[in-house]
Amino acid sequence: MDVCKEPTCPITETLAIIGGKWKPIIIWQLKESCLRFGELQRRIPNVSQKMLTQQLRELESDGIVHRKVYPVIPPKVEYSLTESGRTLLPILKEMARWGKAHVGIWHPEQ
Repeated sequence: MDVCKEPTCPITETLAIIGGKWKPIIIWQLKESCLRFGELQRRIPNVSQKMLTQQLRELESDGIVHRKVYPVIPPKVEYSLTESGRTLLPILKEMARWGKAHVGIWHPEQ
């Protein structure tokens, strides 16, 4: 059975949640522990503050990332993966394995 001929394609739905340049990288960075915004920004130096904020909000809205705000001054916020978010780690690990095996052999036509 072709899953993408169903009324809602599961691949399209998955990509709607984790697709894009930064979301998989954010999820991967949160795989081992919770991180503060600044720590995430240091680990992903090419992402702008605005884009990181937007992507974290979307991941939180989709139930992939949990945002914990501590009632202290200055504000302290930590991000971690939800149980649902953790289920994406095997997929990202497999993507990383595929990428390592195919680095340098993919040359799209220009």
